[in-house]
Amino acid sequence: MNVLSVENLSKSFGERILFEGITFGIDQGQKVALVAKNGAGKTTLLRCLYGKESPDSGNIVFRKEQRIAWMDQGEDYPSEVTVWEVVSDNYNPSHKLLSAYNSAILSENDQEVERLSHEITAIDGWGTEAEIARVLSILKLDPLAEVSSLSGGQKKRISLAKVLLAEADFMVLDEPTNHLDLDMIEWLESYLSSHKATVFMVTHDRYFLEAVCDVILELEDKTLYKYNGNFSYYLFKKAERQEQLASSIEKAKNTFRTELEWIRRQPKARGTKQKARIDAFLDVKEAASRKIDTDGLQLAIKMERLGTKIVEFHNVKKAFGNKKILDSFSYNFQRKERLGIVGNNGTGKTTFVKLLLGEILPEGGKIVIGDTLVFGHYTQDIIQFKEDAKVIDIVKEVAEFIPLEKGRQLSAAQLLERFLFPRDMHYQFVTKLSGGEKRRLKLLRVLMANPNFLVLDEPTNDLDIFSMAALENYLEGFEGCLVVISHDRYFMDKITDHLFVFEGEGNVVDIMGNYTAYRLNQRKVKATVSPLEKPKETKAKEDKKRLSYKEQIEFLQLEKDIPILEQEKEELSQSLSSGQLSNDALISIGQQLGALVIQLETKTNRWLELAEME
Repeated sequence: MNVLSVENLSKSFGERILFEGITFGIDQGQKVALVAKNGAGKTTLLRCLYGKESPDSGNIVFRKEQRIAWMDQGEDYPSEVTVWEVVSDNYNPSHKLLSAYNSAILSENDQEVERLSHEITAIDGWGTEAEIARVLSILKLDPLAEVSSLSGGQKKRISLAKVLLAEADFMVLDEPTNHLDLDMIEWLESYLSSHKATVFMVTHDRYFLEAVCDVILELEDKTLYKYNGNFSYYLFKKAERQEQLASSIEKAKNTFRTELEWIRRQPKARGTKQKARIDAFLDVKEAASRKIDTDGLQLAIKMERLGTKIVEFHNVKKAFGNKKILDSFSYNFQRKERLGIVGNNGTGKTTFVKLLLGEILPEGGKIVIGDTLVFGHYTQDIIQFKEDAKVIDIVKEVAEFIPLEKGRQLSAAQLLERFLFPRDMHYQFVTKLSGGEKRRLKLLRVLMANPNFLVLDEPTNDLDIFSMAALENYLEGFEGCLVVISHDRYFMDKITDHLFVFEGEGNVVDIMGNYTAYRLNQRKVKATVSPLEKPKETKAKEDKKRLSYKEQIEFLQLEKDIPILEQEKEELSQSLSSGQLSNDALISIGQQLGALVIQLETKTNRWLELAEME
């Protein structure tokens, strides 16, 4: 069943055409992703679907009587409200009924309380509050925190939680994995894959695209291409399409050369046949002039040679109060180091980078920096620029030229082109760039300084998949050292060859292999073994594969408790809908039911955990 139809949609800003005459449809239950280069019009297309932007022409029709929930990255919330109030104020009918029910209790409106309790029971809505608590817990959001106290990333997670809790038939998600840690991303993958709702999303997370999506829409050169498959299928079919396009361009070039000779021999056209042939020649010329963008970035930059001593950590200690970050940590960086840094928030990843760059000093031990070292540090901060700054000015502020191998040079303009900024963008105002284009420009500035030790903090955030592929191509040929903090699993797998896992309390584990191998091992073992742990404790963790006697007893008890709690829940729900309770009794039983639902959720989750171990 078709739930969204878009027909002949066009949108332009002045002379710049974003898309023209695009048509597509989405069927019920499909998981659809929109991919395109930064600045190609993804956000504008989403805004057209939202109704926040008017297309120049075309029609957008959603099927009636379906609940639609939108994830808006730029949504503003009142500063005085709590996280709970924000996420429970959405399209979910259970939320609205519970909110009205609580208001009726506060106003002592017995008749309204009784009516609403019947409605909540009829839609099995008493477990809604527990579901809100569960999702907020997974996304690491404090339900009682005021929105004004939260970071930008936390506010983005509120937007995601609000959509997921809406129980919508159609979800529109704009970069849902941004600002999520790796555990959250993997949970979201599982949640969306198993959900019956239709999903239309914009995301640059390639593993996420692979795991969740069954349709890929690509917006390229003002045209929309549809691929009925996951990300791997899309890559295969796109390569096939580009091969066919290259073949047709080559044929057009051969025809163009023949026709050009004819044009040069002819006097000014007077006959109808000659005019028709000239018109056909112009079409052939346009086809022959088409270029295939391979999204490649190849830069043989001549960087400062690394000496034998690069960076050495000798028994480094760092703490903030009682919180240990590093505890007698030692490590020597080697040439062509490819290190990924992972760990939960607050375990010390940022502090480690600041120590590495010399921005803060250790409290014990020492850090030795090699004489020839030139750091390049890419941060998540938005690039700062003057209002009248042009794209090429931003690059020239760092250098006019960059040295290449064999004595050659690359100008700022040439470097911009190699970094996927075409000539017609060089004198464009930076204010006109998309968020991803600004981040790509900032990354280019870091590389323009010609470092031999790169430290990249979330370099793929807001970059499109084509820019990420270009960056990966560059980094694979980078001769210096590389340290990466990233939640992009595909990027980490391709670029790094070992990981520092920050476990907290000063424990840092060096894991050989890529991120995927680490996560698979983590799921099996449930905890990574630290070199700082005692040998006996390490062996105990490795040997622990089955439930202990105590856990077996707990597992059996849970199997007895859960059916009893289910029965109690059913009895309390029936009491609420009986219509024979006083106001005080309704309040009391409602509170009991809420507590019971949370208890049942906790015990069920624990049973599942033990069952998996068993």
